[in-house]
Amino acid sequence: MEKEDYERWREGFRHRLQSQHKYDGDRVNLEEWSQERFDGMVEKFEEMAEKDDLYVLGIFRKSDDKHLGKIDLSTIMREEFQWGMLGYRIHNQFRNQGYGAEAVAEGLNLAFERLGYHRMEAHINLDNPASIRLAEKAGMIYECTRKGFIYEDKEWTDNHVYYLNTE
Repeated sequence: MEKEDYERWREGFRHRLQSQHKYDGDRVNLEEWSQERFDGMVEKFEEMAEKDDLYVLGIFRKSDDKHLGKIDLSTIMREEFQWGMLGYRIHNQFRNQGYGAEAVAEGLNLAFERLGYHRMEAHINLDNPASIRLAEKAGMIYECTRKGFIYEDKEWTDNHVYYLNTE
């Protein structure tokens, strides 16, 4: 994401459809988001990337540069592990059109080829079949279900772990 993406970022959120399911609550109150606040968010993303903690990448459609969502790549552990985590959000008006699968595949390629990760994981709530399908379309492999793995909504939740290693 870059500061110049502000208007396209706003448009992506402005045109979101009504929430389609439990994990589709990514609404943003655009009245709270000025260019200055957006710039601050981008600067924070840049700082985290410089520290190799987190890389946040905007997803934009090639044909018209519309903001479709984001991919994030987080470092879990470097050293002898080179282990990271992949996250993704696609605006619901662009789902089921192949953009998510393409973006996740490119995010994984970036993680392996440019950022030097050996293993990438996606941690997915058990009741999120759309995310499971997207991970599988990108070639990720189901490894296990971790019990009480992530703390969200004031409770520890179980998550499926999908992974991909470099070859």
